[in-house]
Amino acid sequence: MMLSMRSTRTLSVTLPPEMLKRAHALAKRESRTMSELIREALRRYEQRSWWDEANAYGRQRAESRGIREQDVDRLIHAVRRGTRKAAKK
Repeated sequence: MMLSMRSTRTLSVTLPPEMLKRAHALAKRESRTMSELIREALRRYEQRSWWDEANAYGRQRAESRGIREQDVDRLIHAVRRGTRKAAKK
């Protein structure tokens, strides 16, 4: 009996006709297979999702501390000044 060494699995995805047409055109324009196109889309979706979660966390932490957007630059510069002073000691 021969075992399969395949490291990928097949997935069936349905798309509206116009979206499928655009996906095929994009894959062709970028010289990618449809599988490569979908894998890249998922990687970018995961990355965007991670950033969205990180930003939501940051907004929540800032709000709980009363930090407003216009305070950020001043606070960053203050921390950096303190870090440089501590490094010189």
